[in-house]
Formats: sequence, C-alpha cells, structure tokens
Amino acid sequence: MKTNGILKEEYLQRYAEVLIWGLKTARTGRYKKGDIILIQYDRAAQRLAEILYEKILQMRMHPVQRVNLSTDMERSFFGQADDRQLVFQPPGEKEFYNNLHGRIYLHAPDSLTHLKAVDSARIGRALVARKKLRDILDSREQKGRYGWTLCTLPTEELALQARTTLGVYTKQIVRACYLDEEDPVSRWREIRRSASVIKKWLTGLKVDRFHIESPHCDLWITPGEQRQWIGISGHNIPSFELFISPDWRGTNGIYYANLPSYRSGNYVEGVRLAFDNGEVTGIDAETGKDFTLRQLAMDKGAKRVGEFSLTDKRFSRINRFMADTLFDENFGGKYGNCHIAVGASYTDTFAGDQTAMNPALKRKLGFNESALHWDLVNTEPKTVTAYLKNGQKTIIYENGIFNH
Repeated sequence: MKTNGILKEEYLQRYAEVLIWGLKTARTGRYKKGDIILIQYDRAAQRLAEILYEKILQMRMHPVQRVNLSTDMERSFFGQADDRQLVFQPPGEKEFYNNLHGRIYLHAPDSLTHLKAVDSARIGRALVARKKLRDILDSREQKGRYGWTLCTLPTEELALQARTTLGVYTKQIVRACYLDEEDPVSRWREIRRSASVIKKWLTGLKVDRFHIESPHCDLWITPGEQRQWIGISGHNIPSFELFISPDWRGTNGIYYANLPSYRSGNYVEGVRLAFDNGEVTGIDAETGKDFTLRQLAMDKGAKRVGEFSLTDKRFSRINRFMADTLFDENFGGKYGNCHIAVGASYTDTFAGDQTAMNPALKRKLGFNESALHWDLVNTEPKTVTAYLKNGQKTIIYENGIFNH
C-alpha cells in the first residue's frame, strides 16, 4: 500500500489500536468503566483523536478532549505573559489531575521553531510551575492509578525540519510503528516479550558501573542500588529503548550527542558534556550552545543525568533523523543508539515497592529531580561494558545489539 504523505484511514485505525494497547500496557493497575481518559492533541491530529474518543466511549470510560495551544497562542503566551501569567494554573486543574486515570498525547506540530526568539528562562519558569501537576501524575502512576502513552503524526513542518519529504517522513512513521502490518498490536506484543528477556538479564547483572565508548564518548555511568531496566512498556509509540535512571552521583567522563534535536523552538547539534562526580562541569555545542547553557541552568538537577538508555537495532526500523525526540531516541539504523537525559529521573526504574517511593528515598538512592528532561542521542558505533561488583567485566552492547 502506498502512502502519499497523509496517514490513510486504515493506518489511523491501526494507530488507534496500538495506542489503546499502549495505554493499557503502560498502567500497572487495570482500567475500569468510569475511568477518566484525557486525549490531548495538536489540531493536525484531530482525526486520530476522534477515533480514540469513540473507542474510549465504547470501553465505557470518560474521554476528555483538549486541543493544544496553536503556534500563535504559544508565541503570544511566552511573548506577552507577565510573571503571574507565566505560572498561572486554572482553577480545578489540580483536582482534575488528582482524578485522571489515563492520558493519550497526539503530537502533530505545525512549527518547531516558533519559540526560538523566546527567552528560554521564561519557558523554564512555566515548566517549573507545572512540575507540581506532573508530580501528581507520577504519584498516581506509582500507585497503579494512572497510565499514559503518546505518538507523533506526520506534518509538513516535521518533514521540513527533518530535511525530507512528507511522503518519506510518513513512510518512516508507518514502518516504525508497524502500521504496515494487518495486526500491529501482535507485533508490539512480540517485541515486548523479546525485550522482557533482555531486561531481566540486564537487571540481574550485579553492575558497579557501565563504560560507554564510541568515537566521541568516554562515559562512566553508575546504575545505583535497587534499579531495574525498563522499556517497551506502552508509554511511547514507538518505543524500542531499554533504560534505567542511574545514580546521578556516579557519572563521569565525556558524552557527545551526534544526533541533532529541537527543543523549545531551538535547533541544537553536537552537544558535548563533561561530567565530574555527577555534575556537568563543561558544556559545548556545535549549534545552540547558548540555549544549551540556559537549559542546563534551569534548576539544580538540570546538570545531572536522569536516564541512560540503549536501543537494539533488531527491534527498531527507524533509520533516519526525524526532528522528533520520540523517534530519534529510538533510532535503530546501523549501530542502534544510546542516549542520556539530563534532568528528571524515572522512579519506575526503582526495583522495590513503587508505593514506597518518596522524596527522601529518591535522594538516598540518587534519583535526580528536575523540571528538565532532555534526551541527547548518540548513534555512533559503540561498546558498552558492564564492570561487575565481583571484579569481572562483560560487554553488554556492541554494534547496536545487546549481547544476550
């Protein structure tokens, strides 16, 4: 079947089925009749939102739809809002989040650069203000009361910024999400089963630290105590990465992101970070250095690692830059990819009782806290070696494949 740059109805129906699977899989608790599900979407994703709205009604749950701010609205907000307006939260928002059971986010931007002229500190203030709402959802998720998933739909803007045609961009989304198969949900279940074996193996290794080596990376990561590898959990469609949130205090060496990224309207390329005992002590970038400096000054945790991730190229059919972190952090290609995220940790990589997680335990175990979470991707050929607590070492990842 040919694609012409716009997802056909058949693909949208399959996409919706995969997203429903992702939503159910991502939540540790079970959904039931009467649950509240937020469908949040860009205008270009309206048709997929309509399909999901109907499916959620058929599941006897309550869909709530929210259209994201348009490009002009976002530009107006960050350009015109005063200090109080930047951090304003509408009445009832906290109550809504405290009663939300699921969220599906449909990303289909008509601009990636419209906030380029905005002072990133203003964007940072708005993000910090909304962190309290994110904390509510994190807490609900830890208790099995909330789950989420998201996806991207092709737009002219995404194709333009990825330096390709809309047809090529659309085809990559179709292939990446297995929408070209009659039953993509079955394929996702199969991938998840295969990944579960690898995650169990990785979690079972008694690792003191990891060494990541590539032409431009020489980085040491300390996984920390009571960690488990997670991934392909339904949260992101597509998602092929396996990751942990390490003990940020044990990060040392050099990390280089050769894949570009767009963030808050800014194009950033060639980020190079130097770590010393967990903190970034040196920052450089071939493009967007000033923006990178401001992002990593957002708060105290912005200069620390919140995530370490690896993608096996046997799972991922993504083989080009997509100007969208959802796809770029799952790059397969010739050598797979690794990425780190500076900023917030994921506490669901805690191997203990999730309901026991609290701020004091997070600090003790070295889970990082920040309003920032910025994925920086390296697709170079690399070797990742695990140095075990018994003094031995083993290569866990090489040439884009887990050695298991």
